[in-house]
Amino acid sequence: LQLVESGGGLVQPGGSLRLSCAASGSSFRYYTIGWFRQAPGKEREEVSCISESGDSTNYADSWKGRFTISRNNRKKTAYLQMNSLRPEDTAVYYCGAEAAGHCPLSPHAVDTWGQGTQVTVSS
Repeated sequence: LQLVESGGGLVQPGGSLRLSCAASGSSFRYYTIGWFRQAPGKEREEVSCISESGDSTNYADSWKGRFTISRNNRKKTAYLQMNSLRPEDTAVYYCGAEAAGHCPLSPHAVDTWGQGTQVTVSS
Protein backbone atom coordinates (compact mmCIF):
# COMPACT_ATOMS: atom_id res chain seq x y z
CA LEU A 1 0.00 0.00 0.00
CA GLN A 2 1.26 3.47 -0.89
CA LEU A 3 -0.32 6.75 0.19
CA VAL A 4 -0.18 10.21 -1.37
CA GLU A 5 -1.62 13.27 0.37
CA SER A 6 -2.83 16.40 -1.37
CA GLY A 7 -4.92 19.47 -0.66
CA GLY A 8 -2.69 21.40 1.68
CA GLY A 9 -1.86 25.06 1.24
CA LEU A 10 -2.06 28.53 2.71
CA VAL A 11 -5.40 29.59 4.15
CA GLN A 12 -6.60 32.49 6.27
CA PRO A 13 -7.84 31.94 9.82
CA GLY A 14 -11.44 30.76 9.74
CA GLY A 15 -11.00 29.20 6.33
CA SER A 16 -11.33 25.59 5.20
CA LEU A 17 -9.26 22.98 3.45
CA ARG A 18 -9.96 19.43 2.35
CA LEU A 19 -7.06 17.04 2.45
CA SER A 20 -7.06 13.85 0.41
CA CYS A 21 -5.09 10.65 0.93
CA ALA A 22 -5.04 8.54 -2.23
CA ALA A 23 -3.93 4.93 -1.96
CA SER A 24 -2.51 2.58 -4.52
CA GLY A 25 -2.85 -1.17 -4.10
CA SER A 26 -5.85 -3.38 -3.71
CA SER A 27 -5.89 -3.70 0.05
CA PHE A 28 -6.96 -0.16 1.08
CA ARG A 29 -10.24 -1.42 2.52
CA TYR A 30 -8.37 -3.59 5.04
CA TYR A 31 -6.55 -0.63 6.58
CA THR A 32 -7.57 1.70 9.34
CA ILE A 33 -6.60 5.23 8.27
CA GLY A 34 -5.41 8.02 10.50
CA TRP A 35 -4.65 11.65 9.84
CA PHE A 36 -1.70 12.95 11.81
CA ARG A 37 0.02 16.29 12.11
CA GLN A 38 3.53 17.35 12.96
CA ALA A 39 4.34 20.93 13.86
CA PRO A 40 7.95 22.18 13.86
CA GLY A 41 9.87 20.85 16.84
CA LYS A 42 6.99 18.67 17.99
CA GLU A 43 6.16 15.00 17.78
CA ARG A 44 3.72 13.57 15.28
CA GLU A 45 0.23 13.29 16.78
CA GLU A 46 -3.02 11.81 15.62
CA VAL A 47 -5.79 14.18 14.61
CA SER A 48 -8.43 11.69 13.54
CA CYS A 49 -8.92 8.07 12.63
CA ILE A 50 -11.44 6.05 10.62
CA SER A 51 -12.10 2.32 10.63
CA GLU A 52 -11.73 0.05 7.60
CA SER A 53 -15.42 0.26 6.73
CA GLY A 54 -15.79 3.91 7.65
CA ASP A 55 -18.43 3.13 10.26
CA SER A 56 -16.32 4.29 13.18
CA THR A 57 -14.37 7.51 13.58
CA ASN A 58 -12.32 9.10 16.32
CA TYR A 59 -11.08 12.64 16.89
CA ALA A 60 -8.55 14.12 19.25
CA ASP A 61 -10.18 16.73 21.48
CA SER A 62 -8.40 19.68 19.88
CA TRP A 63 -10.04 19.02 16.51
CA LYS A 64 -13.37 17.56 17.49
CA GLY A 65 -16.20 19.53 15.91
CA ARG A 66 -13.99 21.34 13.38
CA PHE A 67 -12.52 18.48 11.38
CA THR A 68 -14.33 15.59 9.68
CA ILE A 69 -12.71 12.39 8.48
CA SER A 70 -14.21 10.20 5.78
CA ARG A 71 -13.20 7.59 3.26
CA ASN A 72 -14.35 6.12 -0.04
CA ASN A 73 -13.10 2.57 -0.40
CA ARG A 74 -14.15 2.35 -4.06
CA LYS A 75 -11.95 5.35 -4.82
CA LYS A 76 -9.29 4.17 -2.34
CA THR A 77 -9.16 7.63 -0.85
CA ALA A 78 -9.51 9.10 2.63
CA TYR A 79 -10.33 12.71 3.35
CA LEU A 80 -9.96 15.25 6.12
CA GLN A 81 -12.31 18.22 5.92
CA MET A 82 -10.82 21.02 7.99
CA ASN A 83 -13.07 23.94 8.93
CA SER A 84 -12.64 27.02 11.12
CA LEU A 85 -8.89 26.76 10.75
CA ARG A 86 -6.66 28.46 13.30
CA PRO A 87 -3.00 29.51 13.16
CA GLU A 88 -2.20 26.72 15.61
CA ASP A 89 -3.43 24.18 13.04
CA THR A 90 -0.34 24.99 10.98
CA ALA A 91 1.66 21.78 10.50
CA VAL A 92 2.56 19.09 8.03
CA TYR A 93 -0.36 16.68 7.81
CA TYR A 94 0.22 13.00 7.10
CA CYS A 95 -2.08 10.12 6.49
CA GLY A 96 -1.07 6.77 7.90
CA ALA A 97 -2.45 3.27 7.49
CA GLU A 98 -2.45 0.34 9.86
CA ALA A 99 -3.66 -3.06 8.76
CA ALA A 100 -6.63 -4.11 10.91
CA GLY A 101 -5.83 -1.30 13.31
CA HIS A 102 -8.06 0.15 15.98
CA CYS A 103 -8.70 3.83 16.51
CA PRO A 104 -6.99 5.81 17.88
CA LEU A 105 -3.82 4.86 16.04
CA SER A 106 -0.37 5.24 17.52
CA PRO A 107 2.21 6.74 15.17
CA HIS A 108 4.50 3.87 16.18
CA ALA A 109 2.00 1.27 14.94
CA VAL A 110 1.39 2.77 11.49
CA ASP A 111 2.47 0.48 8.66
CA THR A 112 2.54 3.00 5.84
CA TRP A 113 2.89 6.79 5.68
CA GLY A 114 2.27 9.30 2.98
CA GLN A 115 4.80 12.03 2.23
CA GLY A 116 2.83 14.75 4.00
CA THR A 117 1.17 17.97 2.91
CA GLN A 118 1.84 21.40 4.42
CA VAL A 119 -1.05 23.33 5.91
CA THR A 120 -0.35 26.94 6.84
CA VAL A 121 -3.00 29.08 8.50
CA SER A 122 -2.04 32.72 8.46
CA SER A 123 -3.42 36.11 7.57
